[in-house]
Amino acid sequence: MAVLITEALDIIYKHITPVNTEILPIEMALGRVLSRECVATFDLPRFDNTAMDGYAVKCADAGTVVHCDSVIYAGDNPEMVLQGKTALRIMTGAPVPKGCEAIVPFERVKIDHEKVSLPKTIREGDHIRRAGEDMKCGSVYLKKGEQLTAYGITLLVSQGLTHVEVYRKIRVAVFSSGDELRSHFDTAEAHQLYNSNTPMFLNRAKSLGCEVTYIPNIEDKVEALEKAIKTSLNADIIITSGGMSVGDKDYTQEAFANCGMQLHFNRVQIKPGAPIAFGNIGKTAIVNLPGNPLAAMINFEIFIRSLIHKMSGKSAYYLHTIETVIAEDFFPKKGKYTVTLGRFDGQTFIPLRRQMAGMVCPMQEAEAMMLTTPEREVIKKGERIKIIPIAWEFLAEHKKDFYSA
Repeated sequence: MAVLITEALDIIYKHITPVNTEILPIEMALGRVLSRECVATFDLPRFDNTAMDGYAVKCADAGTVVHCDSVIYAGDNPEMVLQGKTALRIMTGAPVPKGCEAIVPFERVKIDHEKVSLPKTIREGDHIRRAGEDMKCGSVYLKKGEQLTAYGITLLVSQGLTHVEVYRKIRVAVFSSGDELRSHFDTAEAHQLYNSNTPMFLNRAKSLGCEVTYIPNIEDKVEALEKAIKTSLNADIIITSGGMSVGDKDYTQEAFANCGMQLHFNRVQIKPGAPIAFGNIGKTAIVNLPGNPLAAMINFEIFIRSLIHKMSGKSAYYLHTIETVIAEDFFPKKGKYTVTLGRFDGQTFIPLRRQMAGMVCPMQEAEAMMLTTPEREVIKKGERIKIIPIAWEFLAEHKKDFYSA
C-alpha cells in the first residue's frame, strides 16, 4: 500500500542517523557540519580597545586644552595610566590605557604641537570596544549541526583553533538498470536512450556535499543487479533508477530483496514518481527511484535530499517552505498528491507549462516546487501558496506543513 509523502519522510527520518566524524584542518572544513558545539575559551575582544584613530581622554577634560606627548599603536601593551589634563594619541585596535574614559576621533580636536583642544561634549565609553562585547568566554559561538561557512570558519580562527571535528562526507553509489540505456560516453542507437538519471544523481549528490561512485549501466538481469549491489555496500546510500514497475524485466526490487534489503516502503502517493522504494541493507540506506527522469528528479528533491541532510548531521534537515502567490490560474491533478515544478521570481510562483514524468527539459528551469492535496481542483491567480525551493537549500529544525492545500 502506498504511503503519504509526509509518512515516507517520517520513515526516512526514523531510520537514518548521522555518519561518523573526523577531525579536519579548518582550511578543509568549508561546507562541513559540526559534530560538537564550539565554546569560547577567551573573551573577544580580549581587551578594551579603540574603535577609532584619536585621543584617549578623561570626560572631565571636555572643552579644555590637554597635553599629549605619547602614542599607542595596535599591538602595544601600554603600562601608563592616563591622568587628567593629558591625552594619549591612540590608533584603531590599540589597547585602551588605564584611566581612559573615552576616545575622541582626530576630526573632533584641534592640534597645536603637543596641545590638544577637546570638544565640549565627550560621552563616557565613546569609541571604546569593550572586552567580551563580541564573544564572552564560555559562550557557545557555533552549535552542533551547523554547516560551516566562511564566516563560521572566521569564528574558529578568532578563537585560535586550527582543527575542528565534523561529520565526514556521505558516500553515495549511483546506478541505473535498463537494456535500452546507454551511458553518456557510449553511442546510443535510434531505438536506445542515453542514461541521464545516473549523472543527474551523481552531480546532485555532489552538490549536496557527498562523495559519489558512478557505476555504469546495469543490464536487466537479476544477477547483474545483485553484483552491482554487493560491490556498492561500502556506500552510505545506494541510489538507483529504473526497474521499479511490474514489467517482465523489472528486477530491481527482486535483486535488492535477494541481497537482504529490509524494505520500509515501496510506493508513495505522489504524482509523478509513485514507484519509489526505501530500505536498508545493514547500515547502507537504499533508495530505488523510478526510471522516468522528471519523476526521479522530483523524488530526489523531496526524499533523497531530506535523507542526505539528516545523515549529514545537520540540526536543520526538514524541508522548509516559502509563502508566496501564484502567478496564474492553475488546475492541479484532481485526486492525486501532486508536485508541480515552477520558477520563482522572488514575488510569485510561475508553474512550468509542460512537465511530464519522462521529460528532462523542465528540470533546468525549475527553481521550486508546489505540493497540492487530492482535494485541490483550482488555485486562482494571486492566491497564497507554499513552495519548496530547489535552486537553493532552505531548511528548518522542525517539521513543516508544505502543502498548498
